[in-house]
Amino acid sequence: MSPTTIPQEDFMYRADRFSRVNNSGHTPFIVTTVALSIVAIASACFSRGEKQKVDTTASAAPAVVTPAVSPGDVDSVRTEPPVVTFASAQTSYTQRKYGEAEQSFGVYVEGHPDNAFGYYMLGLSAWKNGDLDRAKEALEHSVALDSTNVKTLLNLGRVLLDQGRPDDALVRIESAVALDSESAEVHRMRGRVESALGHRDSAEASYRLALSIEPNDSWSMNNLGLLLIDEGRYDEALMPLARAVELRPAAPSFANNLGVALERTGHPGSAALAYQSALAADSTYAKAQTSLERVYGMEDEMPIDVSQLAAQFKEDLERASQVRLSAKTAVVKSEP
Repeated sequence: MSPTTIPQEDFMYRADRFSRVNNSGHTPFIVTTVALSIVAIASACFSRGEKQKVDTTASAAPAVVTPAVSPGDVDSVRTEPPVVTFASAQTSYTQRKYGEAEQSFGVYVEGHPDNAFGYYMLGLSAWKNGDLDRAKEALEHSVALDSTNVKTLLNLGRVLLDQGRPDDALVRIESAVALDSESAEVHRMRGRVESALGHRDSAEASYRLALSIEPNDSWSMNNLGLLLIDEGRYDEALMPLARAVELRPAAPSFANNLGVALERTGHPGSAALAYQSALAADSTYAKAQTSLERVYGMEDEMPIDVSQLAAQFKEDLERASQVRLSAKTAVVKSEP
């Protein structure tokens, strides 16, 4: 046992025994003095030892306070979402990275829940990315925030058409017409929806109204020509399609539709030229390739001047536009 750990009672017992063994007159005083000294030294050593023991323990185990951190807290720090600005998301959209744009605008609107244009861009990005459900949801959210945005209503109508829901699309397009009845794009979209619903007369009227507002609206010309082809009115389809191709010669679908109208009116040679133009614009256009193989090497039964057809249609549209403007002016003059 270490001296520093000997109890005081043991030292007193040993001193008393030493005194009895020596049996001397001076011995008790000396022995007692020595014993007390030993006891004092031992006590001091014992106390110092205990103190040293406590200090060592404290040094070996410093009071380090570790905050309790849950796994969830750690994950939230590591997965902190990146900062997304409208400009950065729009850059992705402009670069046609529609999946990336959809994700970025999704993050953006979470931080800007009252931004109608943010939801509008999210809807466009999702639509271009093929995510029709999210596109519809985002555009409807945008309309709920701002019901006066015609573009939002038109694109929501397009998404609903792609979902095969022309009845719902018509409701949105009617709202757009009420907001801007002077927009050719609005009436063109109404023509598409009416056509999808099988309302051919209304569809044709909408396309012609759009062309009276904007005589150079090539998409309305193409859509009108396609509608007339579907009805078997091939001769009537020639002029709007000829003018559409004249305005946009690099549009493969326009050239292909003109080729169909020419072929069905007995002009396979001219049709072959139109199909070749479509393939020149898009070499992967399978419909044009199939049609070209069907008429390749054939000649027209009767000559036809496609440029003259386009010029005639242009004159007709200019006349219709002038009539419309004159009627509108007359209405304004008659108001009190």
